[in-house]
Amino acid sequence: MSRLYDTVEPSVIDEEMLQKAVEEQGPKDEAGKIAKREGINFSDVLSLRLDFKNILKIDNLWEFTALTKLQLDNNIIEKIEGLDLLVNLVWLDLSFNNIEVIEGLNNLINLKDLTLYNNRISKIENIEALKQLHVFSIGNNEIKEYKDILYLRQFPMLKTLNIANNPVSREDKDGFKQYVAAFLPNVEFLDYRLLDQQTKTAAYEKFQTQVEEQIDKDNKAKVAAEEQERKVTETQRHKEAYVEYLNTVKLFEDMYADDPEGNKLNQIPGVDEMLVVFKEKLMAVCQQLFEFGLQEYDKRKAEVDMFWECVNEAKQENKEMGMDAINEFMKDKKRIFVEMVQMTDTKMVDNKLQEYNDQVTALWDKLMGLELQLVDQLEEIIKDFERNMQDLVSVFLESVQAYLTQARDLENIHNEKMIESATSALEKAAKNELDEDVPEELKMLLVDKDTVMNAVTSSHDVHLLKIDNKEDDIVTRINNWLKNMIETIHVEQEIQRNRMRVTEITHLIDHLRDEADLLDLVQGVV
Repeated sequence: MSRLYDTVEPSVIDEEMLQKAVEEQGPKDEAGKIAKREGINFSDVLSLRLDFKNILKIDNLWEFTALTKLQLDNNIIEKIEGLDLLVNLVWLDLSFNNIEVIEGLNNLINLKDLTLYNNRISKIENIEALKQLHVFSIGNNEIKEYKDILYLRQFPMLKTLNIANNPVSREDKDGFKQYVAAFLPNVEFLDYRLLDQQTKTAAYEKFQTQVEEQIDKDNKAKVAAEEQERKVTETQRHKEAYVEYLNTVKLFEDMYADDPEGNKLNQIPGVDEMLVVFKEKLMAVCQQLFEFGLQEYDKRKAEVDMFWECVNEAKQENKEMGMDAINEFMKDKKRIFVEMVQMTDTKMVDNKLQEYNDQVTALWDKLMGLELQLVDQLEEIIKDFERNMQDLVSVFLESVQAYLTQARDLENIHNEKMIESATSALEKAAKNELDEDVPEELKMLLVDKDTVMNAVTSSHDVHLLKIDNKEDDIVTRINNWLKNMIETIHVEQEIQRNRMRVTEITHLIDHLRDEADLLDLVQGVV
């Protein structure tokens, strides 16, 4: 069930091996000669065979981003790795290797055909992301348990399964076949043999109770997964709104999490009722801030979406005008070149060449003019966007500060009540009128006025600090978000985009002038 290591040194996937493989598998005849002379970009290769090469480690394939088919069979590979960037892979063959664990495939979401035949794999796992899987070959491995078949129920598009010659399928071939037919009803071919409807019906009747239980379990798991995904999405939205957990008791709990003195004082008789009121009022303020934050987030998101819509619209309109200018030029170029080829008089050729160069210059002026126009448009759009976003952020932060000021006011009121309760408890302690069940740690605070008042003040300071930290966190994060977004827009949409466009125009103009020079040279030779 594994490939023996050859006595020769294991091969390394290096530039030489890849170049040779690409050339051997590339176009033949004249096209192949041209490709070999000019070189083939690895990023353009669609299919690659690296079989029977004694490869030990998958490496250096990161440039093959367009690859749809990859053969790495009949090597001595021990680990699936180095495939993360090959996101366009549809067909992957890793059969006849020494792989023990299925891993490293999470990014290959377009994979339809996966072959792991004849390895050392004992568990089907880590392929949850391969939702488009049609063909899966895991035969001649070490799969021992029926639960690995149940794992494959999550792939509704799986039509062909090869799992022959595994411990799980060898013991009771007919029973195993029925099990697969019952629990994987969408599979049409098992071990390359058709699973007909009669077989599927008989299998379902045999395992009906277990299948229905599994369906119920799957449905519950699906609902739970969807709920978890919804919560993750919702939490992410709350974070992007900078109000995460403000719809819960988290701020209140945080205030007492690092407040040992406050937790002791809360054991004063009667404080528990005060605490309930304080908690309810604080949560009400937090809930208002939470709801306001989500509303403001929606406004900011709408503004961002509108900005990109305006940017893309301006760029598309400018691009179309540029293409119109280029197409018009190409028509004149074709006419001029045809006329030049037919001319025999050198002076006429020179005049026509000058006409062409004038047209090239005019095209340069036109394209650069359009680029400058777009630069001005984008600059104005970005300025408006920056101003609008700053206004939205300012409104949001003003309200955040107002809501958290309310929270501080509630804390101040609660603190005053705590002072009253602590003073009353201190007086009772002095008169030995405290209840017998008062905790010892509270009695230690009630030894004198300074001790208990210091505890109240310490607790109050902790609570105010937590509120201050929450405000600082919101202010810092949203300001950083706005700053980083605006800086990125300036760099990507103004500086980098402009440089790339000017470079494109320059290359085009240079190419057009080179064409004229080449034609002039040919005319001179003739």
